[in-house]
Amino acid sequence: MNKLDRRSFFKTTAVLGAGLTGIAASEAKAGPKNILSPERMGVLVDTTACIGCRNCEWACKTAHDLPTAPIESYEDRSVFEKMRRPDETALTVVNRYDNLKKPELPYTVKVQCMHCDHPACVSACIVGAFSKEENGAVVWDTDKCIGCRYCMAACPFQIPAFEYHRAIGPKIMKCDFCSARREEGKMPACAEICPVEALTYGPREELVRIARDRVKRFPDRYVEQIYGEYEVGGTGWMYLAGRDVADLQFPKLGRNPAPGVSESIQHGIFAYFVPPVSLYALLGALMWITKHRTEEEEA
Repeated sequence: MNKLDRRSFFKTTAVLGAGLTGIAASEAKAGPKNILSPERMGVLVDTTACIGCRNCEWACKTAHDLPTAPIESYEDRSVFEKMRRPDETALTVVNRYDNLKKPELPYTVKVQCMHCDHPACVSACIVGAFSKEENGAVVWDTDKCIGCRYCMAACPFQIPAFEYHRAIGPKIMKCDFCSARREEGKMPACAEICPVEALTYGPREELVRIARDRVKRFPDRYVEQIYGEYEVGGTGWMYLAGRDVADLQFPKLGRNPAPGVSESIQHGIFAYFVPPVSLYALLGALMWITKHRTEEEEA
């Protein structure tokens, strides 16, 4: 295979940089792809119903071809002795928390990407690798990603994870709302396998109505809050709980979308001030060339 020499490398980089500069300048005003359909889907998580079986963890790994153990091994409760976060090996995890009203029945809570209506990761990504799809999912495109990891810094829920252990072609890992399964007309794997229907999958607007009705009918069971209904502009995954969600390691967030003012400033700079566009285009070209060249050589 022919390798790029120093002169060819910089020549190619210059051409790509110029091309990307033009593209960035022309598309900056349009902003990142972010489709908010009134028919977008979501999931309502009832933490008072969850029994901590962790079947959702097993189903998620199976659906995404991640290494997993037999489903029987997920009955091990010792994992609840420490708090866990989704990472590059597990796109969702379940944690346990004390139930102050009924200590013998602790809460167990599933955590994954929230699929925000106004995702900070989409706003932060300078190459458009993240997008909010019409069906409600926030997804990531490996072919566009340059590995800058701005998405990790931007996410208010600290969800995206990076495969640091992979020298070749590391990926950003996070729940993709089972996009491949849903394209086949299937439910998200976690919602399908839940034995107690703690996860309700459906149109987001309908889920909000269901949640409000539950809170109204069972005031002793739930705190009067639907987490995700308004936080950071709304999320696709919403939670009902019997205690303040801040006690369940969910961040306290306002109603304003996470990108907020920073997004308008960022897009304004990209739209009307060419030097930053040129700089990012050049850096993006360098990273893209290096990434794909390394993958080809490894192959």
